[in-house]
Amino acid sequence: MIGKLDQALSFHQTALRIRAQRQELIAANIANADTPNFKARDVDFASAFKQALSGAAANPAASGSVLDQTASGHMAAQPLADALNAGYPGGAQYRSEMQGSVDGNTVDMDVERNQFADNAVRYEASLIMLNGQLKKLMSAIQGQ
Repeated sequence: MIGKLDQALSFHQTALRIRAQRQELIAANIANADTPNFKARDVDFASAFKQALSGAAANPAASGSVLDQTASGHMAAQPLADALNAGYPGGAQYRSEMQGSVDGNTVDMDVERNQFADNAVRYEASLIMLNGQLKKLMSAIQGQ
């Protein structure tokens, strides 16, 4: 039963984790907008999500984040790969330069604000869908 519940919610868990990592990356770009030679980075959500669902779930040892079981009663964990450190495709990539700057910084504040807002809205939508799925599960459990 717990395995089926985990499977039902793992899709949203993966999406929320990658969205949160992407939000942190975009925030770092905004924070370093005035840093000379800073290169803006971003995560391609679609490829990172596909990689997290297929690669890490099939082979947790490849992601480098296998958890130790200190007692025989502990459940085996299958952690997801960190989308920012997973490499190509799907890892953090440098954003192409839209407008050159004298100090070598590639952060374009208009693009960053747009991507930050878009990612925040999509994160909130994922939370709303997850909340709806949990309400359905609770309704089924309570028999209503």
